[in-house]
Amino acid sequence: MKNSRRRFLQLAAAAVTLPAAARTASAQSYPTRPLRIVVGFPAGSSTDIQARVMGPWLSERLGQPVVIENKPGAGTNIAAQAVVNAPPDGYTLLWMTSANASNVTLYEGLGFNVLRDIAPVAGIVRLPMVLEVNPSVPAGTIPELIALAKTSPDKINLASSGIGSVSHLAGELFKAMTGVTMVHVPYRGSPPALADLFGGQVQVMVDAVPASLPHIRSGALRALGVTTAARSDVLPEVPTIGESVPGYEASVWIGVGAPRDTPPAIIDRLNREVAAGLADPRIKAQYAELGSAPMPFAPDEYGAFVAAETEKWAKVIRGAHIKPE
Repeated sequence: MKNSRRRFLQLAAAAVTLPAAARTASAQSYPTRPLRIVVGFPAGSSTDIQARVMGPWLSERLGQPVVIENKPGAGTNIAAQAVVNAPPDGYTLLWMTSANASNVTLYEGLGFNVLRDIAPVAGIVRLPMVLEVNPSVPAGTIPELIALAKTSPDKINLASSGIGSVSHLAGELFKAMTGVTMVHVPYRGSPPALADLFGGQVQVMVDAVPASLPHIRSGALRALGVTTAARSDVLPEVPTIGESVPGYEASVWIGVGAPRDTPPAIIDRLNREVAAGLADPRIKAQYAELGSAPMPFAPDEYGAFVAAETEKWAKVIRGAHIKPE
């Protein structure tokens, strides 16, 4: 793990170590043909929609078509493997997510490691999650839920969108930091988990804000706390979990990676165009509608961020003895 983390940071640093003139000369001839962004989720999913906001922008800025290629399956590992195996020429990019960081620990024997084999390019957005309950649960705040769980151990069911998903890991982090016991009930995705949360078969869930927002606003679900360090703009009245559990933070995040050994000048060019998009009012507005907050990072900053996230979730996965399905 430490060697992989060191390699990932070295890849990130390499993008800024070459002389500026060399980087510029290489970037001037790139790109000369279409690019593809490989997404490890189905078309129409939240992650896919986020990619389709940035794709047209990059196409406009780079002067070449940018194709979104969906390769779902194996917890996003199929998509990651496709990019790891691609030529390091800047024409195949990975739409990275929180799953790529947790998969380093969750899956054994993959044959690749994103910290070693994917060069960090840029951060894109961060999405808050929300800890929510069925309205029948007699808890209106995070402290009240903690107290309820401690007096009723193993009687509260905690739903997630799947074993090893960010929803699952965020719930396990909450349990570890508060010392409560809740029974984990995994589902195959957020929709079936939400359906049982509405019906009362499960009582608690941590889910992405965009998916749960309509149900919170309608009163079908009660939001107790958002998982990010700051409150969400779309749920400003809901406190952060960290306000009651100091140090708690979890989020869904998205970024861009490329095969290792991709020329630093190309990484630098891509990073500049992504950063310009995240600063553009039109792109910012589109992401805001999706409940996302821009997460601009230089390559080295993004590399450090992914490495830190990998270590953070490794501790949760090992502590909760989580194994993939």
